[in-house]
Amino acid sequence: MSTTPPEEKFFLVSWDQLHRDSRALAWRLDKQGPGEEGAWRAVVAITRGGMAPAVIVARELNIRVVDTISIRSYAHTSQGEAEVLKHPDPNVVGDGEGILIVDDLVDTGRTLEIVRRLYPKAHIATVYAKPKGKPLVETFVTEVSQDTWIHFPWDTALQYVKPLRGVD
Repeated sequence: MSTTPPEEKFFLVSWDQLHRDSRALAWRLDKQGPGEEGAWRAVVAITRGGMAPAVIVARELNIRVVDTISIRSYAHTSQGEAEVLKHPDPNVVGDGEGILIVDDLVDTGRTLEIVRRLYPKAHIATVYAKPKGKPLVETFVTEVSQDTWIHFPWDTALQYVKPLRGVD
């Protein structure tokens, strides 16, 4: 099933925008952890989309322990059955207490449902959130409509785009 909406329903995110929004996410998460002075023990990025935001958040919050969980649920623009390909270090993550899990986007929430089952005490944060998945996220920066397709900078290149209405 393709989830790509009509051409006019997309949100293009540049590297600069992703960096600004990831820093905004860090500001919201600052001093919100359960550790001393609200510190987090570690950041776990959901690969691949969560890697860039997680690194920015880790830098901003001075978190040195960064790991990944790899969950595949998309093949290009088609969402399929979610599957865990790689788990983070269980000695670090445990049940998720004090762990900040970061992804670029929550769409339907299927990926985060798996993460929540695995790490029930983790704090889940995304840069962008769609309505169906929003209830699974504790912290996010920007909400977009469910029918908007987000084009992330690692999936795009600079090129001409025709105007939304009419022609040049």
